[in-house]
Amino acid sequence: MKLAVIEGDGIGREVIPAAVEVLNAFGLELEKVPLELGYARWERTGSAISEEDIDTIKGCDAVLFGAVTTVPDPSYKSVLLTIRKELDLYANVRPVKPLPGITGVTGRNDFDFIIVRENTEGLYSGIEEIGPDLSWTKRVVTRKGSERIAEYACKLAKQRKNKLTIVHKSNVLKSDKLFLDVCRQVASSHGVEYGDTLVDSMAYSLMMRPEKYDVVVTTNLFGDILSDMCAALVGSLGLVPSANIGEKYAFFEPVHGSAPDIAGKGIANPLAAILCVKMLLEWDGRGKEAAVIDRAISHVLEKKLITPDLGGSSTTAEVGHAVANYVIQNL
Repeated sequence: MKLAVIEGDGIGREVIPAAVEVLNAFGLELEKVPLELGYARWERTGSAISEEDIDTIKGCDAVLFGAVTTVPDPSYKSVLLTIRKELDLYANVRPVKPLPGITGVTGRNDFDFIIVRENTEGLYSGIEEIGPDLSWTKRVVTRKGSERIAEYACKLAKQRKNKLTIVHKSNVLKSDKLFLDVCRQVASSHGVEYGDTLVDSMAYSLMMRPEKYDVVVTTNLFGDILSDMCAALVGSLGLVPSANIGEKYAFFEPVHGSAPDIAGKGIANPLAAILCVKMLLEWDGRGKEAAVIDRAISHVLEKKLITPDLGGSSTTAEVGHAVANYVIQNL
């Protein structure tokens, strides 16, 4: 496998080296291709990402990505949206599962669900007009986009509890009626049990009754908001990984942003980035290795080798090193 490694900005430069150390501990045959993308590069060169970078990424099988700082400057080209569209990474997959001994705002650990978000259209279409008195963004929902994200969500549901929840706002956003209808049709054709919920009601329900859900499928913006909100259930944004999946490529990134307020302090939680390595291994058909990461994380949590966001005093590098050491000793 050929893997593009992009640290990006802020704490991405700290958590990705920790995750790469864990990946290296497996001793797998893979080629890592480092790339510098993001705001720091844009400040220095005027370009956050170039066509040459896209060509390099397309020459790889997958991407391990840290975080980027995005600024409201019309000349700043979004790195994430560019890569997602160029590689056609249509499925954003965010598992929401508590880690041993860590509880979030609800104090519960009886849930395990996945949010599957359409990743290429919706309000992130990139079709916009910005002006001093009027600005607008075009919300795009297509049958093709809705069908393939529903297919992906149903595939996951069949591997789990065969339950799908479709999240929408079709009572107000009439474009969501197409998304809802297509998701219902696809779920029915696959024999997947399904229901649907309005996004505002879903936000409340996920906080109050997260154990009800298995696979959740929704549009781009709704999925972005709900999945970040659900980090509160597991205890920290530093604990939530994500995958962006296409037909040919895959892209793995922790949900947290570049967190400039703590960047450079060595206190960022690397577990989300390390869990991204787990998702990468699963995508590559290496379930045995992925399971070792689960056990390694359980081990460091039991030993209280945790960063300040979880009430500990360990550094980013110390946590990464502890996970990597466990992998080396338990392969």
